[in-house]
Amino acid sequence: MKSFEIISVTPDDLPTLRDIAIQTFSETFSPHNTEENISKYLEREFSEQKLAPQLTDNNSEFYFAVSGPKVIGFLKINTGGAQTEIMDGNALEIERIYVLKEYHGKNIGQLLFEKAVDIARKQKADFIWLGVWEKNHRALNFYKKNGFVEFGKHTFRMGDEEQTDLLMKLELKKNMN
Repeated sequence: MKSFEIISVTPDDLPTLRDIAIQTFSETFSPHNTEENISKYLEREFSEQKLAPQLTDNNSEFYFAVSGPKVIGFLKINTGGAQTEIMDGNALEIERIYVLKEYHGKNIGQLLFEKAVDIARKQKADFIWLGVWEKNHRALNFYKKNGFVEFGKHTFRMGDEEQTDLLMKLELKKNMN
């Protein structure tokens, strides 16, 4: 059985982060979106110029899931002003959890999620929230299985198309041991 590890991403890891972000996002969303819209999104959101300042923002953290030397997924969390939406209360946002398609079903997403929960608890966050595309049934099922409930919606731009993301929340105070 392969072992997996979660490690912090540093600014020196920028090219690797960009590569894994592009590959996992493409694998997840290309079957359901036009090539043009995927290209526009990837160019806008995963350029080194866009990612570099996020890696040094004290309110954002990135983590890689690795199997030996291979990066197989990543997590991005945000607090404070780095959150993509302003939330009332003490919140932690999971902005991205992506795993290479070949590693789906191997508990990697769960390990990344548990890393986010651990950080949120250490920071004494009241809740974790995220936005997930309403048509991403795999992710919706994953978050529901982990106790998230829908609390709103927002518009997500995929190239020139507007899509709906469901906003989901996991209250931590109730779930703490």
